[in-house]
Amino acid sequence: MKINIHQIEPYEADGVVYHADTCLPLIDAYHRKKLKFKALARHTYPGDRLDDNTLGLNSIGYWDANEPQDWGLDWHRNEGIEFHFLESGTMPYAQENKEVLLTPNHLTITRPWEAHKVGNPYIGMGKFYWVIIDLGVRRPHQEWVWPDWITLTNKDLTRLTTILRHNEKSILKTDQRFRDCFKRINMAVNTDENGSNASRIRLLVNYLLILILDLLDTEKIELNEALTDSSRSVQYFLKELDKNLSENWTIEQMAQSAGVGLTRFTHHCKQLTNLTPMRYLTMRRLEMSKKILKENEKLTVSEVAYMCGFTTSQYFSTVFKKHEKCSPNEFRKLQCINQSLVAYPEL
Repeated sequence: MKINIHQIEPYEADGVVYHADTCLPLIDAYHRKKLKFKALARHTYPGDRLDDNTLGLNSIGYWDANEPQDWGLDWHRNEGIEFHFLESGTMPYAQENKEVLLTPNHLTITRPWEAHKVGNPYIGMGKFYWVIIDLGVRRPHQEWVWPDWITLTNKDLTRLTTILRHNEKSILKTDQRFRDCFKRINMAVNTDENGSNASRIRLLVNYLLILILDLLDTEKIELNEALTDSSRSVQYFLKELDKNLSENWTIEQMAQSAGVGLTRFTHHCKQLTNLTPMRYLTMRRLEMSKKILKENEKLTVSEVAYMCGFTTSQYFSTVFKKHEKCSPNEFRKLQCINQSLVAYPEL
């Protein structure tokens, strides 16, 4: 199979910018003939191209690994809701810091904002399917919009959406009906030529959603409306902020990235951290700078300042001294002295 990857502009919604997952470790493993792989996809997902008859379906496919693997998919998020299904073998899987070993007939449900990884650090041997559907959301409080070819009745689709949004259950044990459905997906993906199986794929995805609804109903899952509160979106943003401290954030940009209004963002940030947004940002940057000063003695104060998002080294030094009662260089020297005393207590 020839793997086609189309480069696209990042997705933006409510001022939030998202970059599509490219599954590079999977692509590399396929090229090294470590496993069988087949998918239909759009955007930067690998596989043969899906056509406009399945808009909203971002990727559907499988891999089949029948020898030990030396790769995994590290922590990432998808541009839609993702359903994984393990037909055979075992597969290390983690979602929102919960690690499990998937066994045959396990189904996973991953919402767009939920971080997950496959492998610990390497994937297991097994046949592993996925279906990723873009719902036009990236944060917990945003309303879901299903593709228009999803044919469940309004009542059933509303029920399915409510259950998926108002609970965090991520792993379910399924039955033979799911296995048969994914085997049919296998056949449809394998035999598709330039969208020739679009009707079959649409039908199978709809059937899969019906099966999931039936399964969720029998599980008697307890629903929690608080999971769709905008405070969760702010909480997710604050968790992500540590990875983006070098960006030139304003309070408006932070609110946009969280997907909520400025007033609501400020309120939730104060409730969650007991700090205003800008003060919280400053404190996180200072914590990052202290870590870098300790661990990277060769970096200049200016380099540390820019790495942590401070506009100038002078401003960084002023803020640092105000909070730590010493300059960055003095802090670094003090850390060196403390480390020496620990290493050589007789001194």
